[in-house]
Amino acid sequence: MVRRFKWKSLMLGLCTVLLAMSLSNVATAQGGPLVLVRDGRVISLEPYALNILRVTMSTDRAAATSAPGYGFVAKPSAEGWTHERDAEGYDVFRSSRMVVRVAPGDLSKEKLPQSMPLDALNLELREHYFGVHGGHGPHNDALLVTTPEGKMLLHMRTWTMAPESADVAQADAGAKTYRVAAMFDSPADEHYYGLGQQQKGWMDLRGHEIRCWHDYSAIGGQDVCVPFMVSSSGYGLVWDNPSKTTADLGFNGRNVWSSEVGDRVSYFVIAGETSDEIYEGYRLLTGVTHMLPKPIYGYIQSKAIYSTQEQVLDVAKEYRQKKLPLDVIVVDFLNMTKQGELDLDPKRWPDPAGMNRELNAMGVGTLLSVWPHFSPGTQFYDMLQSKGWLIHTRDGKPDSGNFKDAIGPNIDTTNPEAAKWFWEKIRDRYVKPYGFDYLWLDETEPDIDPAKDVFSIGSGTRFYNVYPLFHTASVYEGFRRDFGDSRRVMILARAAYLGAQRNGTVFWSSDIISTWDMLKRSIPAGLNFTATGLPYWDTDIAGFFSPLVPPDYHAALKPLIDGSDVRSTIGNYEDYPELFVRWFEWGSFQPVMRAHGERNHNEVWSYGKQAEPILAKYLKLRYGLLPYTYSVAYRSYQTGAPYMRALFMDFPGDPKTADIPDEYMYGPAFLVAPVTEQGATHRTVYLPAGCDWYNFWTNERLHGGETIVADAPIDTLPLFVRAGSIIPFGSDVESTQQPQTISSVRVYPGAGSSFTLFQDDGKTYAYEKGGGSITRLTWDDEAQQLKHEGAPGWSGSDQSVVTVVGK
Repeated sequence: MVRRFKWKSLMLGLCTVLLAMSLSNVATAQGGPLVLVRDGRVISLEPYALNILRVTMSTDRAAATSAPGYGFVAKPSAEGWTHERDAEGYDVFRSSRMVVRVAPGDLSKEKLPQSMPLDALNLELREHYFGVHGGHGPHNDALLVTTPEGKMLLHMRTWTMAPESADVAQADAGAKTYRVAAMFDSPADEHYYGLGQQQKGWMDLRGHEIRCWHDYSAIGGQDVCVPFMVSSSGYGLVWDNPSKTTADLGFNGRNVWSSEVGDRVSYFVIAGETSDEIYEGYRLLTGVTHMLPKPIYGYIQSKAIYSTQEQVLDVAKEYRQKKLPLDVIVVDFLNMTKQGELDLDPKRWPDPAGMNRELNAMGVGTLLSVWPHFSPGTQFYDMLQSKGWLIHTRDGKPDSGNFKDAIGPNIDTTNPEAAKWFWEKIRDRYVKPYGFDYLWLDETEPDIDPAKDVFSIGSGTRFYNVYPLFHTASVYEGFRRDFGDSRRVMILARAAYLGAQRNGTVFWSSDIISTWDMLKRSIPAGLNFTATGLPYWDTDIAGFFSPLVPPDYHAALKPLIDGSDVRSTIGNYEDYPELFVRWFEWGSFQPVMRAHGERNHNEVWSYGKQAEPILAKYLKLRYGLLPYTYSVAYRSYQTGAPYMRALFMDFPGDPKTADIPDEYMYGPAFLVAPVTEQGATHRTVYLPAGCDWYNFWTNERLHGGETIVADAPIDTLPLFVRAGSIIPFGSDVESTQQPQTISSVRVYPGAGSSFTLFQDDGKTYAYEKGGGSITRLTWDDEAQQLKHEGAPGWSGSDQSVVTVVGK
């Protein structure tokens, strides 16, 4: 009997090996994934490009071989990949860009990672009290990803599928799921970036625990989870799990990724010789970053709140009277009669269509806030509840969280019918009759914790992070269905997920506090957010919430702006005008420039006579640089790479750029170094090695690889230009609705370079089909000559337009 059992086991094991070999050979021949079956464990390696591989592991074959989760749009492609088994029994899967080696499933104990020895009695006692792992892992299916030249990219050591915690299992009742995790090597010289928004002041994420889930109340400001990380070692990792996820990076030489709920470990590895190549891979997997309507690259004026039609019009008229640029004004929340009526209070908004026509005549568009909440007793509530279109608890009760009934539960836009209904109501009640241009979809986390809720697609624990993707898609896809290519979409949203960049979205740093500390921490928060592959991010300039200012408060240093003439705006926060100016200077070099916050007044003339001319200076600079900004945004559309760029992206060979939290590149030319200290009139700036630099304000030429002390009086943002840069400037305009010509092109000599100038109608999606004009500018540094080809970029002679700095 024993002999027969052993023989059956042997045959079963042999069949398993043969099956794995058979599957891998067939899959490779048919252009499918490589599937390995090992003692109840299934490992799938599925290529999406020569430099992109999906790795999936599970004890359930269907889970291991099924499609990726939400957010992904790419199709697998095994073209150019081959599989072999080497002499040591390793499965080797390779392309011209990546080599993946999976350790044999039957490695001897001596070849596996080992703890230091313990005596037999010690082990026996431990097993008695703590038991064994019961087959949940860690599983020693080590996986090594290298370049063809042998450079290590990623080394996964183990993975686990352990039982869910009791509370998670209860919330996810009816589904057989696990807590899943994988452990990777973390070499001491490796650095990590991305993973959405963490407002703790971190740039390099190494040495930090990243709580990758949406948390409005997180210390320092809202956390937003987008589980995509870029490594300085030349790869990106996309973690394919929408539940609450933790990434512990660089502790004890390891990176540990773990998710609360899952039936597999699933992730993508993207190899890239440059960071931009990694972003091209992310773009392929999750979708493009569309060009925004051109006005969104100008200036957006907001405050919480312009509560009447009269206020909105008065602010726009004042900008025009002062001849200050403005493109968009915001109609913020609390604009309705009741939450969920999807209307505008006629007492305060007597003629919205007339208001928008008057604004449009001034070259100003409107951004309207529409919340996803529906209050009980409003006209749509009973219908939404009866159809199950409200996010609800497991017993079917709509979940209003801790909000009053006056706010109510969120609509469940993971339900396609609810999503279509939501868009059509917005279209028919706001867009078509009143002419609102853009939509602010606030509360997109959702802001009511979904951990105990149920979405149309499944439990809130399992799909904790995906609501922003579905909610923004409901409006973007509706716009594209109903308006086709004729009208670009812009959606302002507070949270994001993998792929949300393809929904015409701009994300912002949520309701942060108006302090110097927050200004300092906002910069690396934004750099990591854009490093996640979502280029459009901004802040409420100078913060949203006012801190509680003590009655005896005084700034640490004498304020650089005298705000005594605007006490009705700032109260006794005496250095707030200085903070607003410094934040505004930085805001002029954010992907989208938008002022917002809870203040009596929030316009550029609201912070005193000393502040106004400085704010006007940077507002006009923003518009002067529109041809440059619009062109680098077009490159983001082409590549997926951000144009607000942490220094590691452009200077990977300079180790000093690995963890600089308060400097960045704005496109290929500008190094921006905001001032974040109250009372400061100087700041240190590191100029990356490998090129020379120019002080933008003085044209002084400086050497890279050096730290300088930059002058920074209150009207000066330390700003530097990389040698070799070509920067087009536009003529003075007060709105992007006015024709803007190229008034000058500045060349900063010191290296050969090129720049692609892109110009189009700024309104439609014609650029997706090759519309618009492209002018390729090339600087020959040896000949000291600028050449251009393609569409004419300007009407005047080169001599009248082109300036070579220093000549």
